[in-house]
Amino acid sequence: MAENHHKTEENQKSRRERRKEIKWDKLDNTANIFPVIAGESMSNVYRISVLLQEEVRQELLQQALEKVLPWFEVFCVRIRYGVFWYYFETNQKPAPEVKEEYRYPCQFISPNRNRNYLFRVNYYKNRINLEVFHVLTDGMGGITFLKELTYQYLRLAHPHLSQQLGDGLCSDTSLNREDSYLKNYKKSHKKGYKTERAFRVTGEKLAPTELGVMHGYMPVSVLKEVCRQYGASINEYLVAAFLWSIYQECLHGMPGKRPISSCVPVNLRPYFDSITMKNFFVIVSAVFRPEKESYTFAEVVQIVAESLRSQINREHLENLFAYNVANQKNFILRAVPLFIKNIAIRYVYHTSALANTTTVTNIGNIKVREEYEPYIKGFSSFLSMSEGQNIKGTICSYKDTLVFTVSSNLADPSVQRRFFRRLSEDGIPVQIETNGVYDE
Repeated sequence: MAENHHKTEENQKSRRERRKEIKWDKLDNTANIFPVIAGESMSNVYRISVLLQEEVRQELLQQALEKVLPWFEVFCVRIRYGVFWYYFETNQKPAPEVKEEYRYPCQFISPNRNRNYLFRVNYYKNRINLEVFHVLTDGMGGITFLKELTYQYLRLAHPHLSQQLGDGLCSDTSLNREDSYLKNYKKSHKKGYKTERAFRVTGEKLAPTELGVMHGYMPVSVLKEVCRQYGASINEYLVAAFLWSIYQECLHGMPGKRPISSCVPVNLRPYFDSITMKNFFVIVSAVFRPEKESYTFAEVVQIVAESLRSQINREHLENLFAYNVANQKNFILRAVPLFIKNIAIRYVYHTSALANTTTVTNIGNIKVREEYEPYIKGFSSFLSMSEGQNIKGTICSYKDTLVFTVSSNLADPSVQRRFFRRLSEDGIPVQIETNGVYDE
């Protein structure tokens, strides 16, 4: 018994020593843009939430975060400003404070607050929220961290789980920190991203800190059957329904001069055999051009499906990030001071940002270890707003429930209502939940 206690003290001492060691790390290729464009009006923060079967206890969630954080070096950093590039440095401060949610979601995470961490954890009743500045990682990295945080919380709340499963990370949890963009880079001269201006959804905006959130819960089994009838995947069908809703609500089904298009982020890990915790995705665009007098919904589904299928293949995805990596590796560009790079990055971002009407991102089907399933009701996720995009959609599912969440900074929820009505017209039962912004 004494020997085991001594080993525990040694392990704790070893962890503390590792915690004190300062390391430096480069930002991945995609991450380089986020510190340049982020601010109070455009936070580049996303949220992933887990809904438990029980109310969250703040002190246990804080303990869980303090336990899990040192394992994840990707999250255990602060951002620094060099002469030529931003870079990460090990954050030696205690874990950020867990608080009950008290303000609107996805607000800017200032590098000089929050103990210099670039993520936050809060809770509301039985929901745990993880909000992440995109410079750290994408949705897959966020899910990995949130799942381990949730497992640790449940082990603290239910000690028998700790006795049954141990107190470490899951064996399939990756802590890999490679820059998979650089690792999989092949020289290409093709410019992957188009810059044609797209239709914008505009209108009266909510107050600067407000964000309207509307969740639609639906059974995956019914959704799959409807998608099969249209000859489309779930992703293709939902992106098409979202663009259709914008077309109907904003253009009233009439022709328009500009395309209605959606950014569709693609997780690159399955295509390049990567397990990195850093960002590893690219953006393709689902494009619908309302050129003739009227379109049926089935036509729009077909157009969107063909648009996505023509782009989501390894060769095209490789070209998309190869162009960006080539710029990063260019010796002349590398030698340009950071403040000049920032001016160029802002210009390029501004041009490309106007090429899409909205974003619809699919986090995918989230699975948890079987032993934890009785304690977890579900997951949801959504995005903050960005330049030119005042409304966005996020898809994720758990077991037989898919959640499509619309986040918007517009006061009028007409597009959201049209979207969920479109699904209902196809026989998909949808249960709606909001964060209260649109309640009258």
